[in-house]
Amino acid sequence: MVKVLQQILRWLFMRIENLFNVAFGDKMNPFYHLGTISFWQFWLLVGSGIYLYIFADTGVHDAFESVERITHTQWWAGGILRSIHRYATDGMILTMLLHMLRHFAYDRYRGFRSFSWLTGVALLWLIYIAGVNGFMLVWDKLAQFVVIAAAEWFDVLPIFNGTLIRNFLYLESVNSRLFTLLAFIHLGAPLIVAFIMWVHVQRVPRAHINPPRPIAIAVTLTFLALALVKPILSQGGEADMSVVPSNIDFDWFELPVLALVYVINPLHLWYWVLGLTAVLFLTPWLPPKRRGFALARTSITFHPDHKAVSARFGETLLDAGLRQDIDLPYECRNGGCGVCKCTVLQGRVDPGLYQPSALSTAELAQGKVLLCCATALEDVEIEYQASTAPRKFREYQARVVNMQKLTHDVMQVHLKLPEGERIDFKAGQYINIILEDGQRRAFSFANPPQQAEFVELQIRLMPGGRFTTHVFERMQEGDQIRFEGPIGDFTLRESGRPIVFVAGATGFAPVKSMVEDAFQRGLKRQIHLYWGVRSLKDLYLPDLPARWAREHANFHFIPVLSDPTPEDAWTGRTGLVHEAILEDFPELKQHEIYACGSVRMVEAIFPFLKQHGAEDGACFSDAFSVSARSMAFQPRQG
Repeated sequence: MVKVLQQILRWLFMRIENLFNVAFGDKMNPFYHLGTISFWQFWLLVGSGIYLYIFADTGVHDAFESVERITHTQWWAGGILRSIHRYATDGMILTMLLHMLRHFAYDRYRGFRSFSWLTGVALLWLIYIAGVNGFMLVWDKLAQFVVIAAAEWFDVLPIFNGTLIRNFLYLESVNSRLFTLLAFIHLGAPLIVAFIMWVHVQRVPRAHINPPRPIAIAVTLTFLALALVKPILSQGGEADMSVVPSNIDFDWFELPVLALVYVINPLHLWYWVLGLTAVLFLTPWLPPKRRGFALARTSITFHPDHKAVSARFGETLLDAGLRQDIDLPYECRNGGCGVCKCTVLQGRVDPGLYQPSALSTAELAQGKVLLCCATALEDVEIEYQASTAPRKFREYQARVVNMQKLTHDVMQVHLKLPEGERIDFKAGQYINIILEDGQRRAFSFANPPQQAEFVELQIRLMPGGRFTTHVFERMQEGDQIRFEGPIGDFTLRESGRPIVFVAGATGFAPVKSMVEDAFQRGLKRQIHLYWGVRSLKDLYLPDLPARWAREHANFHFIPVLSDPTPEDAWTGRTGLVHEAILEDFPELKQHEIYACGSVRMVEAIFPFLKQHGAEDGACFSDAFSVSARSMAFQPRQG
């Protein structure tokens, strides 16, 4: 029964939302902003309510007269705001009901979302209570009906047993203390509503509480137009207990329950209201949703971040990522715009429900889904398009504290940050040295992140290179260096796969950073480092990886010389570095490949490695974009 009802509602919502997409565009579709529109209407009714309270009185006869003065004497302010106050309340009830109905239709109210559903039900009833209470403060004939109907309805309860209605049998029975109580309720209820609204959005990652500005303006202008065309006015004059109210315009948004008091048995009406409330509160568990083959908790690895996060059953990829501080692209969060389109690289997902205009059948067949709709059924790997907007990096000033020539063309440089300063970076990232004219030269961190008070660089002399020539010929200890960073996404991915590092020339710098970081963090994954150079003189710091291999059973060092000289007396591996890898690993599936070096090297080796099982989703480089999962281009050092 529930599934059939959901299917019918989904069918309706999908078609209505599609029409609204055509009319307003997916970014301004009000159905995608029902929650924030409800928030905006709450701000409107609070703002207008504060103004009205300033000029309203709470005496028996003063209440009606003060409302009339507000409405007619200052119609241009108080009169308009009174109408906006009523229309905003009606509108808020309408959008909240649609919001809840939509979440029910799309099955987004179970599991961890049940908390938001329960607070939503509580909010709806609180708005009803505050709204009904507001009618009483006007003290016109409609207020008289509301007060008497509410008293008769509550009087059927054993706790009251007919005592409430006695306060409204005669006009003399009503006193100013009643209005003080009503005003207290009318002020207190919105405060509780505001608090629960804040609680309501706490489990929604990066929740918005205001709609897009055009929608907010449109809603406000709509209420303003209604206030001018059909202003809210008092009905039938001041309340008179000796006369039965008749010919009153009824507000069916806020008063439907009171209308039923005189249609069905009031006690039965209580059964219906309490029963409906109980059903609404229990809805997330009626009937229990079965996971089937889906896991209760899954791991989602996002690329290009290489960051793994956990996702709860039924949680969208977008919510899981945002909840754990990944800056994923999104706009509508409802499957209408397509901004959050991504690619499933590994694992199974449920694509969820979305507008066909946001994701075509062909795209779905290619493994694309929408982050805001798809949920993981098992551990998955997802690639999304990171923002291409220029990013401003922090600038640092550092001092050269040590220079050591490692080989004829490689200089080790240590930069010391000012006392008390640190640079927080990830192993594998790089910095841009800023030259006097603003040009930049990129060099990878060679030290691990745990040593954040200084920066180690391994700089290779480039023939004709402006900066590298300066390093080798003129730079001295004590020189000041200006740089920006950290930059780049070439970092070690969190997984359990064996790692194969391929380093060429000074590509050893980021490898050194990542390997030392892995040791510091206690990673036990198998690590193989293949370092390819031309001859033995190009192999700088060879004792360091050899020591790593002795001290760590999970680390293996394989230097490869492509053109050793007789003087080298080399007895180790020779040839091209990728050939050595394939001799040791004829099947590279389920391995991660990290290539660090020149663009030419990466271009040469990756096609061969992929022919032997290396997956696109597991090949990474700090040189240039070689696949859908490779990192961003790192400027060539010079």
